Amino acid sequence: MKIIAFNGSPRKEWNTAILLKKALEGASSQGAETELIHLYDLKYKGCISCFACKKKGGESYGKCVVKDALKPIFEKVETADAVIFGSPVYLGTVTGEMQSFMERLIFPYIIYSDPPASLFPKKISTGFIYTMGVTEEAMNQFGYQQRFTNIERLLKIIFGSGETLLSFDTLQFEDYSKVVAPRFDPVQKLRRRKEIFPQDCQKAFEMGVRLAAKEKI
Repeated sequence: MKIIAFNGSPRKEWNTAILLKKALEGASSQGAETELIHLYDLKYKGCISCFACKKKGGESYGKCVVKDALKPIFEKVETADAVIFGSPVYLGTVTGEMQSFMERLIFPYIIYSDPPASLFPKKISTGFIYTMGVTEEAMNQFGYQQRFTNIERLLKIIFGSGETLLSFDTLQFEDYSKVVAPRFDPVQKLRRRKEIFPQDCQKAFEMGVRLAAKEKI
């Protein structure tokens, strides 16, 4: 059993990466082989709208025709038993690297039917972990949830299942005294880091356990 996680954050040791590693620990506890891939290590662009993946009888039907760093990654996804995505929230949505990655990964599998169908060769479990500096109340006020719901819907259409974990009010900086961010209370941020973030880590671990357990059945 193989489970792959994709880190859409430029930081390899911070909130999103920590939660992804915890999720993979959970998967490993169920006997899964795991791999963490940092998207910012790869060189690629988003969908170029060539539609080669949609051409009838085409050699690239259902596949992305662009040959770059993502080609071997997509091959890995097709052999995986579960996939976990992770991204911090930038300007209300996933990072640019994650958005470009998902365009390239998901679009070739989408069949323009009503309802939409998938060309992905099998059903696998998926999860998405989001980290954000805002509170849950602010997230709802700014309308982030709709974006997360849309992504989960896409994952269910393409891969067969999807679940979401939200980590709120995360610690953005190690030292708030060095940045201009008067909106945030450093003391409260540090308190939440110590008290709440470990709970999010446990939830991520449990997500990994669930995704791996589903593939055992």
